[in-house]
Amino acid sequence: MTPLRLPLGDLTIDRITTYAVALPTRRSFGVSGGAVAVAGRPSIRVLVRVDADGVHGWGEATPIPAWTYETAESIVTTVDRYLAPAVLGRPAWDLDGVDAAFDRAVNRGFTIGAPLAKGAVDIALHDLLGRAAGVPLGTLWGQRRRETIELGWVVSGQSPAEAGDSVAEGVDAGYRAFKVKVGLHDEETDTAVVAAVREHAPAGAPLWVDANQAYTVPAALRMSARLAGLQVAAFEQPLPANDIAGLRRLREASPIPVALDESLRHPTDLATFVRLEAVDIAIAKVQRSGGLTLSRRLCALAEDCGVQLMGSGLTDSDVGLAASLHLFAAYGLDTPVDLNGRQFVESPYAGPTVVIENGTARVPNGPGLGVEVDDAAVGKLAVDVLEQRS
Repeated sequence: MTPLRLPLGDLTIDRITTYAVALPTRRSFGVSGGAVAVAGRPSIRVLVRVDADGVHGWGEATPIPAWTYETAESIVTTVDRYLAPAVLGRPAWDLDGVDAAFDRAVNRGFTIGAPLAKGAVDIALHDLLGRAAGVPLGTLWGQRRRETIELGWVVSGQSPAEAGDSVAEGVDAGYRAFKVKVGLHDEETDTAVVAAVREHAPAGAPLWVDANQAYTVPAALRMSARLAGLQVAAFEQPLPANDIAGLRRLREASPIPVALDESLRHPTDLATFVRLEAVDIAIAKVQRSGGLTLSRRLCALAEDCGVQLMGSGLTDSDVGLAASLHLFAAYGLDTPVDLNGRQFVESPYAGPTVVIENGTARVPNGPGLGVEVDDAAVGKLAVDVLEQRS
């Protein structure tokens, strides 16, 4: 494909289109709030296409009601009825202005207000700008410190015996790092699952756990002591996102580092936790933070404040996967990241796309995100999530 290299200043947003697509599910996946993917049942993702003067870009939103409040239906209507009208006719390069327009269209509550929907449009604009310039996002940003990103194999919801089998599957696929979802059982079973992962993983393999806000402070303190004995590198989001006092107390007493995910909706949230000395590790997650624009601000703030960065995703298909890889490569993340989409869902709409070998992803080098989306395949996969149900 010949790079376009169009003048970025001349591009004006003239159309934004949403497609809810039903993707094949490879295996089941759950978090403490409930199911994320169910084997044998399609996984719904919302792809967003932004057009500007003959150039286009793609973004993705991953509705997970078990994790946060946005659904496939709400993402489609939010983009179609609120976000798109707010930015049509604006310069495509004005990412800061688009972010401000989004805040006027859907304002913040405790969160930044519909981050998954906003993130899909923001990602699509980045893809569009990279395609127009004929360069990958790292070149567009002037910042790319890595060419590959190591991924972690995710173990979720199993008994200790099933956890061992899952680890073996990951090892066979070439993975050398493992993330375990906890908070799905009682404390003893959660600990036994983590112990099984440690037992079956290669010696010295990086291992971290994610509770997705499942514990109380006393339970998290007990679990942190148990996990320390299993050489767990990080305890991700053990408490509810807004329990700042609890997280500060836990961080002071925990023998292992406390990482924050759901607590960091906006860069200002990270600033608050830094001032209160309530965070060890900041998790960068593109969709949670409303796209790449705010995610870059969060990563830069963490770096400037000396807070360790880790990376995560939302069981994204390949468009979202590529966006995260570009972000993590820009900031040189050298710890394994949880970008588990390929483990659980397929992306039949993608032609040339992200290459993953032996648990390591190559950062794409094509223009924009570096993922070629087949429009005809998107049309075949599209479903009407707003259709009235009897």
